[in-house]
Amino acid sequence: MDKLQLKGNWNELKGKAKQEYGQLTDDDLAYAEGQEDELLGKLQNKLGKSRQEIIDWLNSL
Repeated sequence: MDKLQLKGNWNELKGKAKQEYGQLTDDDLAYAEGQEDELLGKLQNKLGKSRQEIIDWLNSL
């Protein structure tokens, strides 16, 4: 799956993401519908992971 499919409550997912990666900030996790690419780019830069790794991780939360 190469597409980000955010499910559930984004605020809950943000909390889980911050627990796993303490260095993430609210700015890093700012998300507005239709801006998935921007979110993925921020997370790629911050975490040093590939786009697919970020997508898989977010979809698993």
